[in-house]
Amino acid sequence: MKINHALASTLTELLVKADSTWAETHRDKVHDKTISLGDIDEGVKLNKGKEKVSLTIEVAGDGKIQTKPNERKYRCTPNDIRTPLLTAASEGIVEIFDKIIEVHPQAIEYLDKDEENILHVAVSHRQKEIFNRLKQMKVIRNCRLVSRININGYTLLHQVADMKYYQGDKAGPCVQLQEELKWLERVRKIIPTHYVMHRNNAGNTADEFFEEQHAELLERAQKWIKDTSQSCSAVSVLVASLVYSAAYHPPGDIENERNTLASKLFTVMDVTALACSLTSVVTFLSILSSPFEYGDFRRSLPQKLAIGFSLLFISVITTMISFGAAIFLVIRFEKKAWTNTLVYTAAFFPVSGFALTQFPLYSAFIKSLKTVFKKIVKMVYPRKLIPRYLRTLKSKTC
Repeated sequence: MKINHALASTLTELLVKADSTWAETHRDKVHDKTISLGDIDEGVKLNKGKEKVSLTIEVAGDGKIQTKPNERKYRCTPNDIRTPLLTAASEGIVEIFDKIIEVHPQAIEYLDKDEENILHVAVSHRQKEIFNRLKQMKVIRNCRLVSRININGYTLLHQVADMKYYQGDKAGPCVQLQEELKWLERVRKIIPTHYVMHRNNAGNTADEFFEEQHAELLERAQKWIKDTSQSCSAVSVLVASLVYSAAYHPPGDIENERNTLASKLFTVMDVTALACSLTSVVTFLSILSSPFEYGDFRRSLPQKLAIGFSLLFISVITTMISFGAAIFLVIRFEKKAWTNTLVYTAAFFPVSGFALTQFPLYSAFIKSLKTVFKKIVKMVYPRKLIPRYLRTLKSKTC
């Protein structure tokens, strides 16, 4: 494998040095673009009618764009031949991208047939590694790439809204919509603020275009999260009823064996399972009462669902431990009441089966849960409790 990788790297270097496709740019044929605010109603009657005024804002490095909603249809298809640089950016091949930029740094200014640069391609294909590398370059700070508007009037935000190249490899539509909203927020941070108001040739801003393109995904995410919350709340109620009934019918001789380890473990785990299951029920009910708008899927709903899943799985684990302690007490001390044991087992199997089947889905919300934990850690960070002079002394000694 190492030999093959070395040969591939050597071949890549030779091909990159011989490559000159980046020089065949369409930049000379591209007309300058401006920010378009679309047709607005001036509000003043002229010649017995209302005059519509088209607003454009001049931007350094870009020219004028048509403000009529006549979107050009000769957009490049995915099967069109692209330069190696744009191909590497669209496929996320970081090694080839780095090598081309290293040998031909001017290739970053290349424009394709759709008047799109490499940043447009990386954003539309959701290639985070390529995007992060471009973000660190000085050319981004000078707005030489972020200010580009393509042949259809698309800014970088419009490229995020366009789902032409979206693959949706995340588990569940809720996570997919959250990833799209995160991507939109990340791209919004690097573009000039006035670009948010820009309308494409069809007359849509990036936010309007995003809502239009993601309407079906939003509908599927709403249905999915409602069904998931309802099923999880039902399981939480099942766990709560199980551990609640177990608290009133403890196994073994509870009076004589109150101070044993098994009895204490059974009591603590049973109470923990009851508290976590009831809290998860409340969490899932709060999800069902949410408005299910785009903004809710950015942080609120995924975090609530992650917390609900965590509490549900904790209740399942503590129920399992409580069940083990109950079995130990029955076998060790009474050697009877096998009926109760069979009842506990029969009630536990559906819960454990649900936990095993939903575990892959739970792993998809780990990132949201980590975000919650980071916020909690920042709130109670012990460094803030240390006096300032001790912080300085500690930093000097380190």
